Amino acid sequence: MKRSIALMAVAMALLLCGFATSLSAQELGPGTPIRVSEPSEAPPVHYPSAPGTLVIPKSSLVQTPPAGHYFAAHTNVEAFIPAGIKPGETPPFPGYGYETPASLACVYAMVTTLPAGCNPYATVTNPGGGSQTLAIVDAFDDPSAPGDLAWFSLQFGLPLTLTGFDIVWANTNTSSCYYSGVPVDYSGGWEIEESLDIEWAHAMAPKAKLYLVEACSNFDSDLQIAVQVANNLVACGATGIGSTGTLTYPACTTPTGKGEISMSWGGGEFFGESEANSGDTTCTGADDSCFTTPGVVYVASSGDSPGVIWPGSSPNVVSAGGLSNRRNASTFAFEGSGAWVNGGGGQSAVEALPSYQDISGVTVVCGTTWRCVPDVSFEADPYTGVYVYDSFPIFGYVEGPWWIVGGTSVSAPALAGMINHAGNFRASSAAELTTIYTNLGTSNFKDITSGYCGAYMGFTAGTGYDLCTGVGNPRGYGGL
Repeated sequence: MKRSIALMAVAMALLLCGFATSLSAQELGPGTPIRVSEPSEAPPVHYPSAPGTLVIPKSSLVQTPPAGHYFAAHTNVEAFIPAGIKPGETPPFPGYGYETPASLACVYAMVTTLPAGCNPYATVTNPGGGSQTLAIVDAFDDPSAPGDLAWFSLQFGLPLTLTGFDIVWANTNTSSCYYSGVPVDYSGGWEIEESLDIEWAHAMAPKAKLYLVEACSNFDSDLQIAVQVANNLVACGATGIGSTGTLTYPACTTPTGKGEISMSWGGGEFFGESEANSGDTTCTGADDSCFTTPGVVYVASSGDSPGVIWPGSSPNVVSAGGLSNRRNASTFAFEGSGAWVNGGGGQSAVEALPSYQDISGVTVVCGTTWRCVPDVSFEADPYTGVYVYDSFPIFGYVEGPWWIVGGTSVSAPALAGMINHAGNFRASSAAELTTIYTNLGTSNFKDITSGYCGAYMGFTAGTGYDLCTGVGNPRGYGGL
């Protein structure tokens, strides 16, 4: 897997020259918010299985929303620095069994060649498909994103073309950064989030056109417009932002594009998020109506602490939960998955039970009144996590650029990539979720029956649907 420094430098230089950065997106006043829930400020203590340092960026703690906003979104990313690893060392790190694109393609049966144990050192077949469009919505600018994606792709042998990735600034004439450009997050938290998101969406669907849409801030008003821009990019192949900074939504008269939008961020639920259920389809404020563009499937993280966060709780979004992979400490052979102890999940306080969850396999756990999350899960434990290349320093740490990363911020882009790779391109998230729940209990999903999550570890993974892992993890593409 290793490549020479010279080859990496040449590839990165070419990609840096070729990637385009567009300008676009944001803001409408949401009015006076009424908040109904807020996740814990920090995840429960989880002791590592190997010596090292767990880094939870400031961006992954609860953010206090300013006056007049529903929420300030937080990331759902955690980074682990194994003991004894040198800053410039390239993965797979000697003596550790962390996950590569090929090893997880093997674990989730995404490829036809499945070596016994899916060992990260012996498994080299990456997912090779994907088509149409994948858009990642995040806050703040990651100036290192193109080069980081290039290094990641080169290290793991993933195809990447100059036209395969673009960064779009979501700043319109109503956004908070229209005259200055999208700022960086100097704590580095949103930058490692963005590196993770683009790298693992690309890893799961390397042939899809990939966009990173950057909002001016992590406030709901800026993120709302970033979602609109992402909707335009997937459905119309254009931002919809004119020369004077005005945003046309939708950007085309007859949207024909299809694809997925991943959102790894979230905040506490609020009254008003469900306005789409009352006939609001305009996305003039941050609510469920922003996730209704035909031909687009939306995926969002379920959170990294007990409770439910939005937009993952929206019935128009696939909620991505977290798993903890288990490997033999000597051979690194995959032995199974359990619920990730810090994964978010539970019952919404706002969103009604959608029709796709109104089945006996779910209502026996959730009841018949409120939406439950997550829907489906993916590896998310930072102690058993995935490799990410991020050269933007996280405040107080200089150990990069290679990190072991977890959190349900891994789950959302990876599952969005898997859904893209499946190639079905459902008409909506509800159609995608109907397919997922129709396959509950079939061989298309691995039922996770061990582990705990939630406040006081009050939820248990068990047979069928559960509030830690949803329907389980995909096993191939048949259930997507």
